[in-house]
Amino acid sequence: MMDAGFVGLYVAGVVAAYLLGAVPFGLLIGLARGIDIRQHGSKNIGANNVARTVGRPWGVLTFALDAGKGAAPILIGGWWLGVLGERAPDPTRAWMWMSFGAAAFLGHLFPVFLKFKGGKGVATGFGALLAVYPIVTFPALLAIGSWAICVKITRYVGLSSSVASAVLAMLTILWPAIMHAWSSATREAADGVSWATQLPFVVTTTLLAVLVIYRHRGNFKRMLEGTEPRVGANRTANRAGSN
Repeated sequence: MMDAGFVGLYVAGVVAAYLLGAVPFGLLIGLARGIDIRQHGSKNIGANNVARTVGRPWGVLTFALDAGKGAAPILIGGWWLGVLGERAPDPTRAWMWMSFGAAAFLGHLFPVFLKFKGGKGVATGFGALLAVYPIVTFPALLAIGSWAICVKITRYVGLSSSVASAVLAMLTILWPAIMHAWSSATREAADGVSWATQLPFVVTTTLLAVLVIYRHRGNFKRMLEGTEPRVGANRTANRAGSN
């Protein structure tokens, strides 16, 4: 049974994860470069808009920082809960573990520092789920691979992010079956995994996919209108455009 001290630390951890997630690294980097990215391009504070309006290296830095603020609460919280590295953690602690990542993700989407108007959460969400070792780490890596392939084919970042989030959710659902079919070694590792132990991760990745796709609805509309910019488009034009 969890005592009051444990519950207090858990609540404090969730709040800290939200506040870390709410730090608008993209906006801060843009301001440091003399640009308020909320006034340019898609007006989003995420890495893609930073890359378009400020420059690709700054977009990469934003992506890394946004991913890091998702991963840090999961790594620290997983270590504190004693579930980091377990293939079939206790469901109660698994739900608590996922809530740290969810808090960081929601902090990025609805940051208190920006009147709850944040980014789309792709980097923060994937950073958090990559850190869920080993249960979601490998599905997340494959999902990132699907993102890279989709970007290569379509050159649409928003579409690729939505596809990758859906792939991640599906792979998380299927991962125990994939491990069971892959080899005798992975089959043994998958034997201890049950629906109850997998449910927190399935629910988390599914909700991530739903929110990421919903937050990109404007991108889909612009794709249909033929105004959605592709990777490699001119940065000056993007800065002034409606992408």
